[in-house]
Amino acid sequence: MAKSSIKIRAKIKKGACEVKALMKHPMETGQRKNKKTGKKIPAHFIQEVNCTHNGSNVLAAEWGGAISTNPYLSFIFDGASKGDSITLSWVDNQGKKETATAKIK
Repeated sequence: MAKSSIKIRAKIKKGACEVKALMKHPMETGQRKNKKTGKKIPAHFIQEVNCTHNGSNVLAAEWGGAISTNPYLSFIFDGASKGDSITLSWVDNQGKKETATAKIK
């Protein structure tokens, strides 16, 4: 099995669940040029990010090329317990998909 490009951690803090995720992705806008060839580097960025807690959606986001390389995402939601499952997934503009799951601590 290939190593996931997503690192995700979730922890109960002050009664709410804090989720932190780091996603490895080039996030190219399609505007930069290759310094050697002078040709534009094709756009390659995450378009959709979704996070579920025990099967229920807790975050849905639409991203574009303005997000930085290897994006970091952090958010808080209520209603989680230690040991519950949290799943983060993304889809990019080239159709690639990644998913990672973690247990809440």
